[in-house]
Amino acid sequence: MFGISWLQPEQLVATMGGFAILGICLIVFIETGLLVGFFLPGDSLLFVTGLLVAGGAISWPIWAVCLLISASAWLGDQTGYWIGRRVGPAVFNREESRFFSHKNVDRAHVFFERYGARAIILAHFVPVMRTFVPVAAGVGEMNYRRFLKYNVWGVLGWGSGVTLMGYFLGGIAFVAQHVEYFTLGFVVLSTIPIALEVIRARKGEKSAEATGSTDRV
Repeated sequence: MFGISWLQPEQLVATMGGFAILGICLIVFIETGLLVGFFLPGDSLLFVTGLLVAGGAISWPIWAVCLLISASAWLGDQTGYWIGRRVGPAVFNREESRFFSHKNVDRAHVFFERYGARAIILAHFVPVMRTFVPVAAGVGEMNYRRFLKYNVWGVLGWGSGVTLMGYFLGGIAFVAQHVEYFTLGFVVLSTIPIALEVIRARKGEKSAEATGSTDRV
């Protein structure tokens, strides 16, 4: 396959056997719950996991896999929310580093403001956003019950939906014989939402600069 080997379901299956799903769930938790997890390949990880369940490489039943992954994402989101709620804006004022980018924070705020409560659901399907939006919701002191309601739908739609997509496609012989190509295609598709957000953010910045220049004139 491609990418960092220890993040790949195939590698986890090879090293952890029947406990590979636990490693997958840990990666999902880190991506959704800890600010340093934004670089993790959540979408492709879930998709390939579904493929491997369909192919028998992961012996867990698909319903259990979906439940565990969704629960891991839910726990991660709760962690992110309470990090933002307890620490407050200070969590976003930390120094820039390879594991923390203020641009990602700004995009999360814009995403959250644009979609409101729906951002809690939609963010799960956008790389990087699913890491930072729950924290942004906590920093903004979004009502916890409201956050919880939207969050449940988000983790089920993403955690179970993407995994099931891989599972059902994995039952097709042609797909099972060309897993790498379909995974690569899914990775490309999963980057489209964040690319659109970056383009919109840049357009917004240019518009703001243009407005500012006009005001000064």
